[in-house]
Amino acid sequence: MSRPAILVARPVFPEILALLREHFEVDHHDGADALPPAELVARLQGKVGALTTGSERIDAALLAACPGLKIVANMAVGFNNFDVPAMTAHGVLATNTPDVLTETTADFGFALLMATARRVCESEHYLRAGQWKQWRYDLFAGAEVHGSTLGILGMGRIGQGVAKRGAHGFGMKVIYHNRSRLSPELEAECGASYVSKAELLAQADHLVLVLPYSAESHHAIGAAEIAQMKPTATLVNIARGGIVDDAALALALREGHIAAAGLDVFEGEPRVHPDLLTVPNVVLTPHIASATVKTRLAMARLAADNLIGFLTRGQALTPINPQH
Repeated sequence: MSRPAILVARPVFPEILALLREHFEVDHHDGADALPPAELVARLQGKVGALTTGSERIDAALLAACPGLKIVANMAVGFNNFDVPAMTAHGVLATNTPDVLTETTADFGFALLMATARRVCESEHYLRAGQWKQWRYDLFAGAEVHGSTLGILGMGRIGQGVAKRGAHGFGMKVIYHNRSRLSPELEAECGASYVSKAELLAQADHLVLVLPYSAESHHAIGAAEIAQMKPTATLVNIARGGIVDDAALALALREGHIAAAGLDVFEGEPRVHPDLLTVPNVVLTPHIASATVKTRLAMARLAADNLIGFLTRGQALTPINPQH
């Protein structure tokens, strides 16, 4: 009897491919660039499953053209590349990889906060350009981190991880805003207090964005929100591109409406808004918050286990739409 066929839509660890090949006929796209939509549809013909990253858009048009598809396993915790209602309507299971990247991503969020507040990249560029000639009392004087107010917009697992690092490691006052308030026990564990979004914007010395992307959260931080922040504040986005209006942020940074920003995600990535590339007070990284070997391997393994579990036993580990 022939084995089920799946598509692995991006390069992945060799050991994960080997694991998948124990169970499936595997078509592996190992090119550096994501498959164009038409080619993705073509490669999905005859496939019952796919392993994707956030780059592959799974929408109603693709699903209509791929009637044999039964499951798409995202190697990411976010799934804004999935049209989940359309997948549910077509009877296609969607899965993601929560939990395994929480601590690593929270680590990176704090690293980006530190680099932004203390002007690490800006000062390194200055040094590399041979401009450092003498000590000066105000040379790249940045913002305090310890004892300052950390604001978190979005208080899921990663937001809680950032909060704990700030409260317990740096003695920060932690405030947060979320669609729903945490339990008193979780608030105490995180050392965090709930505030309105307006209070969050006004009070935070360092604002970290960790909310999922949706139509409702599109441009949750735009010109109007930035105007409510302190001119000395920093903004860090480790969530998803599109949550911040990148054009408005670049203008605000240039005009000194806030002190600095650190961005790991961008609207339309891998493209970056050109205005962000011309302002010095922004730290830019290429969507690497979960990028340790251990964590990325765990993400790939969970995506693979979702495919194996569902297609061999009818049960995925981390379904998004279990009632598909």
